[in-house]
Amino acid sequence: MLILSAPETWPFGASLAVMVGLGVIEGAGLLLAHSPSHMLESMLPDPPDGAQGPLGWLHVGKVPLLILLILFLGSFTIAGYALQTAVQSAWGALLPAWLAAIAAFLAGMVAVNALGGLLARIIPQDESSAVSEQTLIGRSGIVIQGIARDGMAAQAKVRDAHGHAHYVMVEPDLTEETFAEGSEILLVSKLGARFKCIRNPHPGLL
Repeated sequence: MLILSAPETWPFGASLAVMVGLGVIEGAGLLLAHSPSHMLESMLPDPPDGAQGPLGWLHVGKVPLLILLILFLGSFTIAGYALQTAVQSAWGALLPAWLAAIAAFLAGMVAVNALGGLLARIIPQDESSAVSEQTLIGRSGIVIQGIARDGMAAQAKVRDAHGHAHYVMVEPDLTEETFAEGSEILLVSKLGARFKCIRNPHPGLL
């Protein structure tokens, strides 16, 4: 257990703490119908189709960003502790924190590429957010989590023109309206990370 508190392993302890913190924040956000990961995804620019280079290599746009981040943090943490344990067993000492962190960073990136590629094949393509969210305006959907009211968003499932599903945060366009789970809505505008919606004037046509 000494290796867990050694100064040479502090980057990996910090990485583990961040990973746990992200999980707690995401869980709390879902309970309050304010998913931090969805808000983060909405604020980022949409990756171009068939993205190449670092983004394409890391499967950004094919796998949710939060999952990629957790994959990296988890792989970085495991690789770092494993490396320091092996070095200590072989030589009786630990590598400097910065040197172990470089090696673990590279291992984490490789893991994101490998595991992200596997997830990209497993995750249904209808959960992709590769198209611009602006194109969702005018599309109908259904509230699937939380109650949308003025100042409080709920999560809704909306399909784009290709039939792919997107999970977005919505709140009523009219302050007096509320939409409970199961309500059919129509997206009318986008404000920051959230969409404004009205009651679907043609219920049943999702």
